[in-house]
Amino acid sequence: METDKVGVCSSPSDLHPHESNIELIGSERVSHSGPLNKRVSRKSSKFNSSDEEQDYVEVTMDIQGDSVSLHSVKPAAAASNENIGEDENLILLGKGMEKKRSFGASVVRSASIRMKQVSQELKRFASLSKNAAPSRVAHFDRNKSAAVHALKGLKFFTKTDGGAGWVQVEKQFDILTASSDGYLHRSLFAKCIGMNKESEAFAGELFDALSRRREIQGDSINKAQLKDFWDQISDQSFDSRLRTFFDMVDKDADGRITEEEIKEIICLSATTNKLSNLQKQAEEYAALIMEELDPDDTGFIMLNNLEMLLLHGPSHSTRGDSKYLSQMLSTKLKPTYIENPIKRWYRETMYFLKDNWQRSWVLLLWIGVMLGLFAYKFVQYRRKAAYEVMGHCVCMAKGAAETLKLNMAIILLPVCRNTITWLRNKTKLGIAVPFDDNLNFHKVIAVAVAIAVGIHGIYHLACDFPRLLHADSEKYKLMQPFFGDQPQNYWFFVKSWEGVTGIIMVVLMAIAFTLASPWFRRGRVKLPKPLDSLTGFNAFWYSHHLFIIVYALLIVHGIKLYLSKEWYKKTTWMYLAIPIIIYALERLIRALRSTIKPVRILKVAVYPGNVLALHMSKPQGFRYKSGQYMFVNCAAVSPFEWHPFSITSAPGDDYLSVHIRTLGDWTRSLRAKFSEVCQPPNNGKSGLLRAECLPGVNSPSTLPKVLIDGPYGAPAQDYKQYEVVLLVGLGIGATPMISILKDIVNNFKAMEENEGSTIEEGVSNKSPRSTPQHKKSNLNNFKTRKAYFYWITREQGSFDWFKGVMNEVAEDDHRGVIELHNYCTSVYEEGDARSALIAMLQSLNHAKNGVDIVSGTRVKSHFAKPNWRSVYKRIALNHSQARVGVFYCGPPALTKELRQLSSDFSRNTTTKYDFHKENF
Repeated sequence: METDKVGVCSSPSDLHPHESNIELIGSERVSHSGPLNKRVSRKSSKFNSSDEEQDYVEVTMDIQGDSVSLHSVKPAAAASNENIGEDENLILLGKGMEKKRSFGASVVRSASIRMKQVSQELKRFASLSKNAAPSRVAHFDRNKSAAVHALKGLKFFTKTDGGAGWVQVEKQFDILTASSDGYLHRSLFAKCIGMNKESEAFAGELFDALSRRREIQGDSINKAQLKDFWDQISDQSFDSRLRTFFDMVDKDADGRITEEEIKEIICLSATTNKLSNLQKQAEEYAALIMEELDPDDTGFIMLNNLEMLLLHGPSHSTRGDSKYLSQMLSTKLKPTYIENPIKRWYRETMYFLKDNWQRSWVLLLWIGVMLGLFAYKFVQYRRKAAYEVMGHCVCMAKGAAETLKLNMAIILLPVCRNTITWLRNKTKLGIAVPFDDNLNFHKVIAVAVAIAVGIHGIYHLACDFPRLLHADSEKYKLMQPFFGDQPQNYWFFVKSWEGVTGIIMVVLMAIAFTLASPWFRRGRVKLPKPLDSLTGFNAFWYSHHLFIIVYALLIVHGIKLYLSKEWYKKTTWMYLAIPIIIYALERLIRALRSTIKPVRILKVAVYPGNVLALHMSKPQGFRYKSGQYMFVNCAAVSPFEWHPFSITSAPGDDYLSVHIRTLGDWTRSLRAKFSEVCQPPNNGKSGLLRAECLPGVNSPSTLPKVLIDGPYGAPAQDYKQYEVVLLVGLGIGATPMISILKDIVNNFKAMEENEGSTIEEGVSNKSPRSTPQHKKSNLNNFKTRKAYFYWITREQGSFDWFKGVMNEVAEDDHRGVIELHNYCTSVYEEGDARSALIAMLQSLNHAKNGVDIVSGTRVKSHFAKPNWRSVYKRIALNHSQARVGVFYCGPPALTKELRQLSSDFSRNTTTKYDFHKENF
């Protein structure tokens, strides 16, 4: 059925029974001035009034047949400033982003009155616009209203915590009331209707509100009453859900909400959504709501006031992309199923190679070399006398040993970080070599080492040695030059140099491999004391340094061979020499560089979420790129341990900073050492504890001394190669992205200064050489023109880590280059009744004070988790034909989804996504 949108702009003095200014938006735009039953003008819409000082409000309605539904309520000034004649093609390209609108107190106070004044005229207009019979009466349909967009109607359930039907609820009721004579207690209400444990307090208040409405006494209900409760809270009517929410706030059931009741529901919402800071400011925010909705100081607000507040919910949605292009894109992204298995396999293989060609050629080369070495040794020993006694066992053992030599050599190269950083920065090898996967390659080689050790050891111990022991005297004569007289027992082989060194190496490797596994390294395995010290990063770090002993034993093992006596045939040392020298030089450079370039602690702050921020002086000549990282050592914790951390300061800053989250024993000890010398914050500064050094003053002797080594290359440092970047950080994974954001802002500031100086030079005829050449070079290499930053964290306190940076970026980004999106996953998604009040407060406080109540910054926060598919889709719509760099730092759980989405959109749209993951 055809739908019309009606925009009504009115002021109190203009709204007479037969006169208004109305804009009809349907298949064509029509403006209407004067009496509705007299004329319709096809001129552009203009809003005139004899008194220009009067406030206007525009009410936009959807009309379908005899149904009138509210679409939006906004100030007329905001509406009139919009370019209603905007090219539809631009809108279809996704540039019609929804604009933020201020939440004026006058609009809220007057909108309800004005809607009542125009309601009758709107009904009459609906019937006239559709040529309806005079007897047909229009009704107001809230469910079709765009106002429901903010809350989707105050939903009391989400798909993640149990929007179960009555059948499931009834089944749960029977289970929970099996021992209570069919009565459900209030404490079990949340569990019965499918709400999670964190929502028990909210469910309790919901139970009380429903009971008050029905005048039910006591804390228990039967099945019939539960069914009545369920019918109301699952009702899809907006009015019904609004009434339920109002009843929750209105605890004395007098039809009025007082400031104290608002404060209580704020505390409940804050507790349910784990917003401790909001709970502390509940009284302040309750006063804010009363100030906005109770201007006459009556001491209470009514249902219609609450309704208007809900209708002006979150206004920071980024919706506005063309729904037509979006639907087309969604259809295009749907995977097409190919019935032919060969064609399907071919397509998947080509997709895989296209996405992983760098990794593929490196792995194929490595596997090819290993197979070649194995085959070479196998054939070599197939032709020797040893084959007559030990058969294929000696061929298998020697072939595995040859691949083991290769892998024990190259396993050191991926952790030679200085070398990799130099190759990344100074050569073009990064185009073909996946330097970002250095640690992943290190792990893959380790698996190959373990397999080779297993094959080599098993074939020697279980096959070669028993055959030598049981060989007849004639055959053994062939082995006598190598083993001497025929051994009588197994102990002969075990006590030899080869046996002792081999067994010790296997034991040490087994320890290092086990403690390097994610279960032990990340402390997922819980062991009783004192074995608990075997888990965590420290155990991994120290056990990995057993490799020094392993390499020494490997060289001895390679020299004391049974079957090779000539020195040039003992090739183990030849494989190991160059990699060991490179690695030794790497460690020497670290030791020298960290002592030659000392740092001075400038500021220390301990933030919520167990995060330690260290601001240090920048050593002379220390040059780095945003996204890179450095190693930190604190002798007060451990003189030997070095740990990598992303640099959060920008290259243009005169200091270095890192943010360290307490995740293991070393970081826990480091935080404890610095906390001892910190003081509580003053003057409202963020951070639980703080210590600062005045400029020009050395660090206090009480501060632990810190050494740094770096910088080292990381995937995010290449962000400047892309015109569009998508930066994603989970929790503390936002650290490299923060440096990038600051760097982008600094680069655009430099561009503005450069443009200004160029204009001045043109006027004063000065030489253009006044601008430093290195700055011009840096600006020429800077390609980024748009950045999308998504920071997802579970705790409200996490936003304190980078509060200053977020405010700085929001204030200095004059060109709108950076889109900041903060997500707090502890808050229920927008539209959920448990977060509805949070959304209202967020809009009110941000409109009045410009501060978000969740993050405490100028950037409005989103609730729950992002819909990553929608994020990618919006970028694809806004940047067709572009190559987007996706940089992610955080837990591996999200890696697969982001990488897959990058692949899907690159294949099916004109926007290409390059995915990069930080690895330490």
